[in-house]
Amino acid sequence: MARTHHPRRGSIGYSPRKRAKRIYGRIKSWPEEEKIRIQGFAGYKAGCTHVSMIDDRTHSKIKGQEINTMVTIIETPPMIIAGIRAYKKTTHGEHTITETWAKNMSKDLARVFPFPKKPEQNIKEFSKIMKTADDIKLIVHTQPRLSSLPKKKPEVMEYAIGGKDIEEKYEYAKKHLGTEIKINNIFEEGEIVDVIGITKGKGFQSPRKKWGTKLLHRKNRKGQRTAGNLGPFNPGAMMWTVPTSGQMGYHQRTEYNKKILKIGDKGEEITPNGGFLKYGIIKGEYIIIKGSIPGPQKRMIRLRPAIRPPKTKVEGKPDLTYISTASKQGTGRVE
Repeated sequence: MARTHHPRRGSIGYSPRKRAKRIYGRIKSWPEEEKIRIQGFAGYKAGCTHVSMIDDRTHSKIKGQEINTMVTIIETPPMIIAGIRAYKKTTHGEHTITETWAKNMSKDLARVFPFPKKPEQNIKEFSKIMKTADDIKLIVHTQPRLSSLPKKKPEVMEYAIGGKDIEEKYEYAKKHLGTEIKINNIFEEGEIVDVIGITKGKGFQSPRKKWGTKLLHRKNRKGQRTAGNLGPFNPGAMMWTVPTSGQMGYHQRTEYNKKILKIGDKGEEITPNGGFLKYGIIKGEYIIIKGSIPGPQKRMIRLRPAIRPPKTKVEGKPDLTYISTASKQGTGRVE
């Protein structure tokens, strides 16, 4: 009998495929860089369009010529630095030593948790504790009121600070505590970033759709879209690699090495006629990311400097010649 070749259906590299704990991603690793800055930002996915730009890829055969490419628009209202948190490295990971909060915090932050009784500790006492700390991070929150989202409750998250000297990190954190920070204060046009988001949820699905298993024979006794065999009688336990039905989508995914094509502060210049589908208009700051990113419209997207950037780096800002603002409603003119 001929030897059959039967590769498995679906990747198990992302297992277990279960629902994410929260609606925005969690960042566990940060790049090592010398520049003192907040290592990331957050925004809300508005939608997609297309642009015309001059091809600047290093090894492209049409370098210097005009090309069309698909892009994603992210609305990025300013974030507020609400606190500083100090960490001590142990054999079991990083543990929190202490934290301090800004004096004047946003009223919307009370929708997430009650305010601390002593918002700002004595800087001298905090500085003494900081001498034993190994790392510090910033506690920031978004301002959805400044976007087109129909919500008021902000998202609270942590961001690392670039640099190697902890004293410089602390001075930077103390200087910006309680202030607003904008996207153009962190990233610049042409920079390569990582995009972290939660994918679109699809609910409980069969193994046929979730894992791409083979469609069984039409006369199969218990259905065609089911798993044909879940394993042997002995051992009695079912292997975790068996493709079974379950949750599909709403998983955290990271897209590496996405390029920022443009950073702007006038949303009307890129809002299409009639607004973005399922999102609306863009009121203020925004960025244009080349390619697609995970998640549906209105979902929060987190950005981080590229943790494994490409070896070849393109110098200079991208040259955009045209940004499509044609209607996405299906009734606009064709451009």
